[in-house]
Parts: sequence; structure tokens; C-alpha cells
Amino acid sequence: MKYPILYSFRRCPYAMRARMALSLANIKCDLREVHLKNKPQEMLSISPKGTVPVMINELGVIEESLDIINWVLSFNNIFINKLTENEIKQTDEVIKLFDERFKYNLDRYKYAKRYDDNPIYYRKICIDYLKEIETLIKGNWFYGDDIQKVDICILPFIRQFRIADIEWFDSFKEIPNTKKYLNNFLTSSLLKNIMQKYIPWEEGSDLVIFPKDQ
Repeated sequence: MKYPILYSFRRCPYAMRARMALSLANIKCDLREVHLKNKPQEMLSISPKGTVPVMINELGVIEESLDIINWVLSFNNIFINKLTENEIKQTDEVIKLFDERFKYNLDRYKYAKRYDDNPIYYRKICIDYLKEIETLIKGNWFYGDDIQKVDICILPFIRQFRIADIEWFDSFKEIPNTKKYLNNFLTSSLLKNIMQKYIPWEEGSDLVIFPKDQ
């Protein structure tokens, strides 16, 4: 296998995590964009749960975004500045908060019709979680000037939260640090690089190498 294979979906926050890690480390992969309503059998045969990202590499099949990030870090420590023990602990806690609680409530806010529930109730809960990190953000990135693991893990979810009602989010004034933090991400070359559009992959498709050479 010349390149690891990554099954991905452009807008999926978990797949965005994986692509950001690969892009930052400049580790090339065979990118296979997936149409979630028509998942390729090749992907389902190695990962029956049918979620993205899924990576095939020399270790076998990796089905979780955090595990893909850790695999990338084993080759290239893309996060330059070392964190303190407290910051490492805080990173794990913040990622867990977003993976378990924020994502649960975000889905019920963004897809209210699917869940037949009150979206404003879940929006309020998401805002409460964003207020928890509001005072922790130290600059353009979570810990200051340099991107860290926590950034690539939580920013895709904050981005989705804004997209659910952009006008409301942009007019909301109680989380200025979080909004500045998100805007730095939205205007970054990193986001631009990982959000290029690709035709959904199928057997016989041309090889798509990601990330592209800059």
C-alpha cells in the first residue's frame, strides 16, 4: 500500500479532524470522499458501522478520529509547543465534553425536526458549554498562537453550531472569545485546504492524493 486510505465526508466534524491532522503533518493519503446515502461496499466491508472517518494503513483499520490523530502524531508531532500537565488534562476534558455532551445537544438543535424536539432548549445547553470554554481560550487558538490537538477536535463542532443559525450566532454577544476563536479558524488556510470538494469515490475512480502540495 503506497498511501493509507481515508474514507471521508467533507462536512463531517470527525472526518474534518482526521483531514486536519493529515494536512498539518503533510502525510499523504488516498482520499475517498463518501456519499453518506450511498456508502461504498468497499468501506462497509471493512467497517460495517458505516461511519467516517475510516482509515486503512499498515496497522489495519482505524475507525475513530482520535485514533487517526494519534496515528499521525506517532509519525510527526505537529503540535510544536509542549503543553503543561494541567493543559494536557484540560485538553482531554474539553474534547470529551464536546464529543459526549456538546455533540449530543448540537444534533438535537441542528436536526430538530428529526428528533421532534425544541431546538431552542438544546441551543441554550450548547451555549452553556461554550461559556465553559470562553474563559479558557487564550488567543487565536485555544492555548495561544499555535494550533493544538484541542483545536482540531472541537472547532468543527463549533462551526456546525454556528451554521445551524448563522444570523443568530453572529448577533449573540455573550461569547466574544469563542466567536473570535471560531473566526480565526473559518478564515484559516487550514480550513480552506481541507474543505475542497471532491467527487464521491467509487470503484475505478482516479486516485485523489490528500493533502495537495501547497
